[in-house]
Amino acid sequence: MNTTDMQYIDYGQGRGPEVLKPARCPRPEPGPGDVLIRVLFAGVNRPDVAQRIGRYPPPPGASPIIGLEVSGTVEAVGQGVEQWRAGDQVCALTPGGGYAEYCVAPAAHCLPIPRGMPLSHAAALPETCFTVWDNVFRRARLQAGETLLVHGGSGGIGTTAIQMGKAMGARVIATAGSAEKVAHCLAQGADLAVDYREQDFVAEALAYTGSQGVDVVLDMVAGTYLQRNLDCLAMDGRIAAIAFMGGAQATLDITTMLRRRATLTGSTLRPRTVAQKAAIADELRRHWWPRLDAGLGMPVVQAVLDWSEAAQAHRTMEDGALIGKLVLAVGQP
Repeated sequence: MNTTDMQYIDYGQGRGPEVLKPARCPRPEPGPGDVLIRVLFAGVNRPDVAQRIGRYPPPPGASPIIGLEVSGTVEAVGQGVEQWRAGDQVCALTPGGGYAEYCVAPAAHCLPIPRGMPLSHAAALPETCFTVWDNVFRRARLQAGETLLVHGGSGGIGTTAIQMGKAMGARVIATAGSAEKVAHCLAQGADLAVDYREQDFVAEALAYTGSQGVDVVLDMVAGTYLQRNLDCLAMDGRIAAIAFMGGAQATLDITTMLRRRATLTGSTLRPRTVAQKAAIADELRRHWWPRLDAGLGMPVVQAVLDWSEAAQAHRTMEDGALIGKLVLAVGQP
């Protein structure tokens, strides 16, 4: 066996979760500005599932291996890296490559492990924290005292949005698809949680806000939800769309948008430049990491699975019953 090789999880030509199998390939080398991480844990995210089935190809130059976030130990640093050294423990947003024994990430996309947080949970931080911070606080400009509506409140993104919104002084309404998930949202700090299968979230949001509407919506559903988001939006409200689980096409009443001076924005994280993601990491380090160090937030991890069970992790992602996140254990601390 070549000592410069490593094991990773391959998905072949794609299809169902069963295609995820262990394989071997050359270990990557860190380029200028990069770090090589010995992966201990890898977070599992919906984009991983989308990449496996061929709907989310890696951007040019990114590793073809699945996996967008990891925690582990810095093995080596590339030219020009001064903020990290071999032996440091980090969590990192990666352009790909997380389901592997070793992964390369830009040094500027790495963050320290929050004080007292298990490495397994730290692996569940980067993708959700980068996504929520960029969309809710940078693009939609949520302010203390405003009301945030979070769709999919029981998932990884939703849980993080609830925690961040409350920590930053906002009121938070969350939607979820069962009584158990509603209870989870409330336990994470949501002021109101709505079972969208049993209740009309528009009516509930308007009732909660005294008919004023919500200031910011974090929407991962799209489809028919976009118009309904507008229907419960406050004057000068902002909608941040990050996914389209309810469909990529929508019809909007533009007169509603004009009357409410609404802003509709959207983004995806993976194709953003290294510099853009580094700016998000810097803001997280200054504004969110001190709160994590103080124990004011913790990612919800439903299960930590051995990475040989990657197929089971993807099945769980697809069946819709997940609360919080799943993490794969790759190496030994």
